Amino acid sequence: MAAEKPHLNLAVIGHIDHGKSTLVGRLMYEAGAVPAHVIEKYKAEAKEKGKESFAFAWVMDSLKEERERGITIDIAHKRFDTSKYYFTVVDCPGHRDFVKNMITGASQADAAILVVAAPDGVMAQTREHIFLSRTLGINQLIVAVNKMDAANYSEERYKEVVAQVSELLKMIGFKPKDIPFIPTSAFEGDNITKASENTPWYKGPAIMQALDELSTPEKPDTLPLRIPVEDAYTISGIGTVPVGRVETGVMKKGDKVIFMPGGIAGEVKSIEMHHEEIPQAVPGDNIGWNVRGIGKSDVRRGDVCGLVSNPPTVADEFVGQIVVLQHPSAITAGYTPVFHAHTSQTACQLISLDKKLDPKTGQVKEENPTFIKAGDAAIVTIKPTKPMVIEPVKEIPQLGRFAIRDMGMTIAAGMCMSVKQK
Repeated sequence: MAAEKPHLNLAVIGHIDHGKSTLVGRLMYEAGAVPAHVIEKYKAEAKEKGKESFAFAWVMDSLKEERERGITIDIAHKRFDTSKYYFTVVDCPGHRDFVKNMITGASQADAAILVVAAPDGVMAQTREHIFLSRTLGINQLIVAVNKMDAANYSEERYKEVVAQVSELLKMIGFKPKDIPFIPTSAFEGDNITKASENTPWYKGPAIMQALDELSTPEKPDTLPLRIPVEDAYTISGIGTVPVGRVETGVMKKGDKVIFMPGGIAGEVKSIEMHHEEIPQAVPGDNIGWNVRGIGKSDVRRGDVCGLVSNPPTVADEFVGQIVVLQHPSAITAGYTPVFHAHTSQTACQLISLDKKLDPKTGQVKEENPTFIKAGDAAIVTIKPTKPMVIEPVKEIPQLGRFAIRDMGMTIAAGMCMSVKQK
């Protein structure tokens, strides 16, 4: 078998109906990941329902209910190859109630394509998604100025949209000059695999070329070992086997490891991946590992495994920078929602609201505000109701991000700035 190409996870973000799913469907079709007859079948079905332009989008929408509503719900994992990489697409839904998917989806992404429809330009969710993906640590971006066919392939309109989006990107620390802005029509196929005759004025790369110009993220194998536990099994003849994905660092057979917040330690007897024993595990590996002297009751989902010499950080309190996405009223000190960080879900109390920030620039707007509401960014001090592991985002970014959930919705997304240890 030929050596596997390097792998990148790609998020596709942007406002509802700006053509995200259509773009993904088109990319997969052009990369040969979707047979032409499937697209034809969808086209016929879409035509019957009077939604012709949804044909490519339907490649991503494999759920019947979505097909009828014409919107994307679950994060669909789809693979396609370019000449240099293979990509897994985490298609991020654009609807309000799907922001949690976006948080879990985008946090797995190495790069994002931001889709902005040329006729509409920047919309509310365009802003929200750009800000969120930045908060969630996506550093590589490609902008598709989509639906150019509906804007008569106007260079003038393209330039207006580029100016609008650049303004937004500058505010949150992206450098527009390093980002390709590609005029596309996902429906017609312009500038997806090659330069389009409809945009002779555009001299930059098509989407496929821009994807090949992305860089693979460095494997964080020099950072301290951190493996959030997804589950723990008891296997006869072996004992307790925690499973999880290595986020940072390297674990070898014979290492002395500790599970936090519990503090139980032991020696790694064996490491398995895809049912085969491996001598060491590196970031990105989904593994099961057996630790001498650890019982089933000693380890549970939400714990984090690290080396005894550099154990995971357990927070008594921590300071977080958050963006409030939605909340029916105002949030004040004392609010105790559930924090989702790595594999843990822990109720945490906001013990103080320290600063209100301008969400676009990150500058301080107000010290010690009495409340914060949807659309605000803030620095807050947080106290977990029981011990939990979280790391400062500057030190171990993979364990420094969280989503805040309450009332069945994602209230906020954030990152940990500093930790007061237990």
